[in-house]
Amino acid sequence: MFRTILNIFKIPELRNKLLFTIGLLCVYRVGFYIPLPGVNTHALSSFVSSSSSSPLGQISSYLSLFSGGNLGLSTIFGLGIMPYISAAIIFQLLGTVIPSLEKLQKEGEPGMRKINEWTRYATVVLCLIQSFVWLGYLTRSSASSPHGFLYADTYYHHYLLFWISGLVALTAGSIFLMWLGEQIDAYGIGNGVSLIIMAGIVANMPAAIEDVWAQSSFRVSSAGTHPYGIGTVLFLIACFIGVSAGAITLEQGQRRIGIQQAKQMRGRRMYGGMNNQYLPLRVNHGGVMPIIFASSLILIPNVLLGWMAPRFGQFYAFQVFQEALEPGHYIYIVLYIIMIFFFSYFWNTVQFQPKEMADQLRDYGSFIRNLRPGPRTAEYLEQVMTRITYCGAAFLSVIALMPTIVARYMGVSFMITQFLGGTGLLIVVSVLLDFIYRVEANLVMRNYGGLLESDSSVAARRKPTTTQGAVKSLAERNKVKGSAT
Repeated sequence: MFRTILNIFKIPELRNKLLFTIGLLCVYRVGFYIPLPGVNTHALSSFVSSSSSSPLGQISSYLSLFSGGNLGLSTIFGLGIMPYISAAIIFQLLGTVIPSLEKLQKEGEPGMRKINEWTRYATVVLCLIQSFVWLGYLTRSSASSPHGFLYADTYYHHYLLFWISGLVALTAGSIFLMWLGEQIDAYGIGNGVSLIIMAGIVANMPAAIEDVWAQSSFRVSSAGTHPYGIGTVLFLIACFIGVSAGAITLEQGQRRIGIQQAKQMRGRRMYGGMNNQYLPLRVNHGGVMPIIFASSLILIPNVLLGWMAPRFGQFYAFQVFQEALEPGHYIYIVLYIIMIFFFSYFWNTVQFQPKEMADQLRDYGSFIRNLRPGPRTAEYLEQVMTRITYCGAAFLSVIALMPTIVARYMGVSFMITQFLGGTGLLIVVSVLLDFIYRVEANLVMRNYGGLLESDSSVAARRKPTTTQGAVKSLAERNKVKGSAT
């Protein structure tokens, strides 16, 4: 393993890409703590941390989980990369219903370049809207008490300047993160936006480990000011390892459909007829998108009811619905599972196109065994995808609900349980797998042992075959004979 890591730094190109990527991620983490001008970040962060169950606390913790930013700190990177991701998802969904966008997607590089340009413009618009909403909340909360989230001098004398600087700083911060992701794609290891999100998630892991250490008594039973006993700590470690292994299995799970290539005569040679090829269909084709959609949709009524319940206390129904939709309750769990299943099938319907896949197989002279090319192949692919999506959505529901169940029924902080599943763990697993595959491809391409390859396979790849050895021996004998003559 250490030899493989040293091989990474032996390749100048790969070493420069890794160092460039690490440098830009360090720039992101530095900018993560630069506050907005005029905002009392200490008062805001303490309020958000103390009111984690309030609507503001729920929105802040939810967005900071997979956006790469944190509104609770109100820094220049507070919005994170989420506006760019939202714009990309919007155009990706519109490409399935608008013929002109679908045509651009099929044009290849020129069409995708045009769509990316429109995505950047939409990102600026979303940044301005979200910045306006957030700054409006800060000013309204400081209207009754200027010594709250805004400094008194800012509220009384520099109110207009605060709005202008805040809108510009938040928008420029998100656009700068988008630019960082594109630079990592162009000159770094690749997958820049996902690496930024993963860096924001992993940065919270030391604080979670410190929280476990501070609240653990390391006794058989928990007591006093240390609520976590040795049994709870061992359970958390076992859950983290098991859920991580399950997430890796879910991300790599495939349904392989055997494909046969038709035989073709080209000149005097016969091509095709191979039976060892297959068409891989991912079990979790939607990735983390079903969890993101389900979490966003179920968060909206919870936030609205949390805002309306104190203001309409005479209506007991608001309080009942709010308690029913709190994380960990039976109705919340059932609705969450239903939404994950719904959005898993919805995302597959939008992204997976069996008719186009069947047409591509027919155009390349390939077909699924015992099936006629065309509509029959498309129908079979749709049936298989429907079945494996059910298994993928069920496994996805277990991983998504694990943090909520452990936090509610074991009394563990959500900052700790968020690493036991959910959106954060799936993002980290998928990004790390992609990172390993990219490094593996660079190592194998230069005849080095990869991260997923043993030393014996490398030696077998470097060792010449019997035919190569015979040819080399014959050349050496002819060379010796020629020199003797």
